[in-house]
Amino acid sequence: MKKLALHWQILIGMLAGILFGLLAARLGWNQFVLDWIKPLGTIFINSLKLIAIPLIVASLVKGVSDLQDISKLSRMGGRTIGLYLVTTVFAITIGLVIVNLVEPGYLIEETTRENLMSTYAGDAESKIEAATAQKDRGPLSALVDLVPENLFLAATDNRNMLQVIFVVIFFGIGLILIPAEKAKPVKDFFDGLNEVILKLIDLIMLSAPYGVFALLAALVVESPSADLFLALLGYGACVLIGLGLLIFGFYPVLVRLATGRSYPFFFKGISPAQLLAFSTSSSAATLPVTLERVEEHLGVESEVASFVLPIGATINMDGTSLYQAVAAVFIAQAFGIELSLGAQLGIIVTATLASIGSAAVPGAGMVMLVIVLGQAGIPEAGLALIFAVDRPLDMCRTVANVTGDASVSMLVAKSIGKLGEPQVKEWDDYYPPDQQK
Repeated sequence: MKKLALHWQILIGMLAGILFGLLAARLGWNQFVLDWIKPLGTIFINSLKLIAIPLIVASLVKGVSDLQDISKLSRMGGRTIGLYLVTTVFAITIGLVIVNLVEPGYLIEETTRENLMSTYAGDAESKIEAATAQKDRGPLSALVDLVPENLFLAATDNRNMLQVIFVVIFFGIGLILIPAEKAKPVKDFFDGLNEVILKLIDLIMLSAPYGVFALLAALVVESPSADLFLALLGYGACVLIGLGLLIFGFYPVLVRLATGRSYPFFFKGISPAQLLAFSTSSSAATLPVTLERVEEHLGVESEVASFVLPIGATINMDGTSLYQAVAAVFIAQAFGIELSLGAQLGIIVTATLASIGSAAVPGAGMVMLVIVLGQAGIPEAGLALIFAVDRPLDMCRTVANVTGDASVSMLVAKSIGKLGEPQVKEWDDYYPPDQQK
């Protein structure tokens, strides 16, 4: 009997986790789930995070050194960052258009607003303090943070992924510049390391259905009351509509127009990574799977995928940017603040820059949102209004982030002639007829 595809296994695990969580909440098994089920999900996420930094080091050194020409690196880097910025601005614009049309902030009653503010005041204060510390560090702090004092110290925290990427690219450039015979042993080592890590990812993914089951079961029993979700339904709907347009409209259409690859081909290839992103709420944790799916199932050559995707997991936060735009206007509406066109254009600029600084871990976008609110003159304490539904929306926007990374990798690969056949041959059925062999 044919084995059930991975994305279906993950989807079944997700649904089973939600149903078990609802049953556990009704029967009063909340503490049992938190003590005996949630740790399994945490172990699964940690195993993915464990492999993220070694994967970036091995795959990026291999990808950069295989270019054999610094001009190729600069050309690919320019196209990558340019495309990421374009998709981010587009995502923010979608969010602003939707939230201005729906105006969900005006649906919140005064009593509901006060209850939310008091319930989540402590959480909001911690995010405000973190954002204030970020702003007080000066205009060039991002450049200072790019260069670590110690590579090994930077590699101990996934939040420092951009520092690791900088050092690894720098190291790869050094490999390009030395004689090929001296570089070969180093390249062979990283090639072998990359193969080992990809095999480890395959082993970890065998537990993916059980990991997502544990994660979602715990999420359900930890969720706030339904009344708070109903009060913020309009806000959540705006974010989900915007993310849906990105994931199911903008990205696949862009891929189809630029590469000729069909809608089903794209989603069949990337869906396991999307489902994992939804479960973990972390682009960094999902990166190993994203890299494997893009290379083996979407046909992006390794030297492109290993360069574009780690950078995307760090600076390309389209879903986060869209959410920040919707959240900022929503909070302004809830406080009765009218935002001018200039203020909303400022949100586009600030949210774009803030997305670059967002760590690829759960909840990081909330800290960056404080900066967006402050720039637009919106009370930062309004952050408390959206805490109740942030976790499920964080899961959805991570899917958009990962989908955007995969799309841009295909576009960059196509532009430099590095988009080939997928390594898994059964995907040939999803090519357009004119591209089938």
